[in-house]
This record gives sequence, C-alpha cells and structure tokens, in this order.
Amino acid sequence: MNHLTTPAQAPVFEPKKDYFEPMHTAEHILNQTMVRMFGCARSRNAHIEKAKSKCDYLLTAAPTQAQLDEVQQQVNAIIAQNLPVTCRMMPRAEAEKISDTSKLPESAGDTVRVVFVGDYDACPCIGKHVENTSQIGRFKITTWDWADGRLRLRFKLERN
Repeated sequence: MNHLTTPAQAPVFEPKKDYFEPMHTAEHILNQTMVRMFGCARSRNAHIEKAKSKCDYLLTAAPTQAQLDEVQQQVNAIIAQNLPVTCRMMPRAEAEKISDTSKLPESAGDTVRVVFVGDYDACPCIGKHVENTSQIGRFKITTWDWADGRLRLRFKLERN
C-alpha cells in the first residue's frame, strides 16, 4: 500500500476538472509555501487554469509586497530543485499524520492518494501532476488583493 509511483503510474481517478499538470503542481508548491511563510491553511478556494490561476488564503494581516516577492522567489526556488513528483496510496489515518486531509470528503474512503513534491509537500489529491518540477516553468504572481482577511493571489507560469 505504500508503493511510491510517478503521476503517470498512479491510479487514475476522476477529478472534478482536468487541470493543466504544470499549473496544478505549482499550486501544490504555492500552498506549502504559504503554509510555511504565513502559518495559514492551504487555499480553500482555487481556480486553476492553463493561462492563469488564483488561490485564496485566510491571513490575519495583509502581506507586504516584499513578502509576496519572497513567496514568488521561494516557489521558484523549489521548482528549480528539479524535485520528483510522486504519488502514494496510503491509509487515510497515515495521510492525516503527514498532510492536511480536511478537504477530503468522507466518501474518499479509508485509502487515499497523496501527492509528494520531493520532500517539500505532501497533499491528498486525485488530479494530474508533472513528474518533475523541472516541467513547471517559472512561477509569477501577476496581481493580488486583500479584503476582510482574504488574500487572493493571481499567478501564471512562464516557460523557461
């Protein structure tokens, strides 16, 4: 059950949407970066598209432009490490020890698919991902806004 696979080898599930693999994988890295830098939860409201995407984060204070520049720099630093992106099926209880499983519905069952971006991020996910962060491109925050405790980041990927 703890067999590590590449995304291409992982069991196929029916995600709600067919995400663009590089952008979807970049979202995982962005989420982990926000968790580490701001102590917030992963995005609860994301819209992931090939051309541009957005994620919302609940924060206690508005970030500075310098902090958001650091987010962008950190995401690109992780991408540049050429990390493998792998999947592993595991018992839900084991997944809860290493990742945030709060978005998983009860109908997900007792065995869940966890996606790993190197040792930087682990997150239950049924979507498609790249096999290595070298396939993502350069992450760029295009715009952002802050209102009532919600930070909305809009971003795109630029090909290297």
